[in-house]
Amino acid sequence: MRLRPSLKLLVAALVIGIMPASLFATDGYFSLGFGTKSKGMAGAGVAFNLGPMSPATNPAAIAIGPGGFDINVGLFNPNRQYEVVGNPSGYPGTFGLYPGKVESGSSLFAVPGLGYARNNGKLAFGLTMYGNGGMNTNYDFATFGAKPTGQNLSQLFVAPTVAFKLGENHAIGATAILAYQMFKAEGLQAFAMFSSDPAHVSNNGTDSSFGGGVRLGYLGNWTTFSLGASYQTKVAMGTFDKYAGLFAEQGDFDIPANWTIGVGIKPTANLDIAVDVRQMYYSDVASIANPILPNLMMARLGADGGAGFGWEDMTVIKAGLQYRAGSWVWRGGYSYGAQPIPESEMLFNIIAPGVVENHLAFGFSREFGKRKSFDFALNRAFSNEIKGLNVLEAPGAQTIKLQMDQWDVTFGYSMKF
Repeated sequence: MRLRPSLKLLVAALVIGIMPASLFATDGYFSLGFGTKSKGMAGAGVAFNLGPMSPATNPAAIAIGPGGFDINVGLFNPNRQYEVVGNPSGYPGTFGLYPGKVESGSSLFAVPGLGYARNNGKLAFGLTMYGNGGMNTNYDFATFGAKPTGQNLSQLFVAPTVAFKLGENHAIGATAILAYQMFKAEGLQAFAMFSSDPAHVSNNGTDSSFGGGVRLGYLGNWTTFSLGASYQTKVAMGTFDKYAGLFAEQGDFDIPANWTIGVGIKPTANLDIAVDVRQMYYSDVASIANPILPNLMMARLGADGGAGFGWEDMTVIKAGLQYRAGSWVWRGGYSYGAQPIPESEMLFNIIAPGVVENHLAFGFSREFGKRKSFDFALNRAFSNEIKGLNVLEAPGAQTIKLQMDQWDVTFGYSMKF
């Protein structure tokens, strides 16, 4: 697939724009949706072609519908805080925290994305670029005895896609996922005493790794009904060598496998209704899933059985709709997924408080002629909090509460070929 010179410049600008961006937990570790149209439906729509960004959800979608390109930028506002109640016990061998409520800084970020697709009727090619996941925090406080405290995870996906049309109404597709991620941690020096590699736990600057995986998809259309499904393999990433004493398996931080299945209902020519179910397998990645206890007592941080964030697998249900009225397309949606952090895993997750569960979405497109549109989406992740004990303190001495809410506004421009 050859890109026009102007598109090449756009791709380069998006790479530069996405790479330093700090991306955040919405559906746990994953983004709520990809592209303005998807976000306007709370991430629902695996059973529809929502434009050139569709392969980020379902690679088959670009084979059913016109080609085009889609550029979007989101302004993301996550609000994160933790609160410790109770004074440190001071008992030997305990790990007490300073009591009080602390808010994370760095609360506004720009997150761009790009989709491009060509469809010759039977065979379609596409390229998508987007960010996903992340657990950024930035506390100007000595949370674990040193400040600032926090971490920054940034991820970029470059995803070429090929899709085949099977008859008039069915398609399959495959996307090669090329991933790049960066990580930096500060203020975690106190955990060096638990580590297999104390020099590579905290304050080692930014590290990076590359990796790859595959997403497969199917889309079938009937008169008033459509079915979509996709599966993404685990994205195997290189290790974060500068943090080999922090993450289990010597700095390994793979991206979990996930799948989505959904139906589309078309009660009228102008109304589409989407219902999706999404499953994420955090338990397959040791650095994400390993619990703090008993692992911290059985293996050193950074070792194969080292402690992680203790995240559990997550199921998300999404419902969205879009209604066409002349040159306007109106969208809305709702998404719910029980957050993945157990009450026993408060301590490490102070720096990764991905606890939001309920998302409400609104969006629209204003079409200009038959080929171009301006797109808009607004997402609200409502405040949610979880509370549990500091498991490295004397029993009942301290509780930790994590709280998070989010706003996300996305602007896009799309064009059909």
